[in-house]
Amino acid sequence: MAFHAPGGCVATVDDVQTRRLGRTGHNSSIAILGGAAFAMDSPEEAGGLLHEALDAGVNHLDVAPGYGSAERAVGPHLKAIRQRLFLACKTAETERDWALRRLDRSLERLQVDKLDLYQAHGVTSLEVLDQRDEAFKVILEARDRGLTKFVGVTGHDLGAPRAHLEAIRRYDLDTVMFPVYPAVWADTGYRADVDALLAECAERDVGVMAIKAVAWRPWGDRTPDAISWYEPHRTDDAIEHGVRFALSTPGVHAFCTPSDPATARRAIWAASRYEPLTPEERTGAVEEADREAIFPIAEKAVSPWR
Repeated sequence: MAFHAPGGCVATVDDVQTRRLGRTGHNSSIAILGGAAFAMDSPEEAGGLLHEALDAGVNHLDVAPGYGSAERAVGPHLKAIRQRLFLACKTAETERDWALRRLDRSLERLQVDKLDLYQAHGVTSLEVLDQRDEAFKVILEARDRGLTKFVGVTGHDLGAPRAHLEAIRRYDLDTVMFPVYPAVWADTGYRADVDALLAECAERDVGVMAIKAVAWRPWGDRTPDAISWYEPHRTDDAIEHGVRFALSTPGVHAFCTPSDPATARRAIWAASRYEPLTPEERTGAVEEADREAIFPIAEKAVSPWR
């Protein structure tokens, strides 16, 4: 398949591998196209990356109303390619009425009548989980109404794995999505929470998706030059290593590509070349990782538009 590989050249690559996404039964590409990469796009601008990803074998799109213009940018493209994509969307609402409106608006903007996966977005602590009860009920009702096939939860912060464990116990969810990259893996408390979550996911056959696979470090005082609230890895080798680390994590089925479009392309390229790390290589990656993690978000995140 033709794809814009690192360096700007168009290359022929093998299709990205697929893995069964838990009890959804969908064989999702191991690289999920993160919709945040379309946050500043028009429909005309979005077509390039969207079709390049499809050409590389990506068959799963994850988008959210909080991703700027992303829903409006990809929506006009979806009718023609809907049968080729597992379509996931999210809501970060807390109140029932707002959650219902948000769902209707997402369907309208995406120009579809139903989703494959609808997720509670940004659930990062047990306190946040409690605040989202009304929205979770809307999500479950959407499944009952045939507006989504499956339901899940996402979150990117240190408390996400613990919150997601409780969420799948409360709501019997089909999928989870949380950070997996070497520096955060070095946090023993986080790792213990992830281990407990993955054990429960394996028991329930819950689909597991990783985010932040190519995260490097917080921006700190540096001026962002990538469309991302953290600094992603810059070299092809480091990006590929991050992708391999996430996908070599036992129990992880796929990873979501980052918000910076150029880095997303390189991550898809890396996924097309995926080979697992050995356990020794994974241990080495954690030991050698930058010890300044990108979390907590409240302390470390920097807007790339500042």
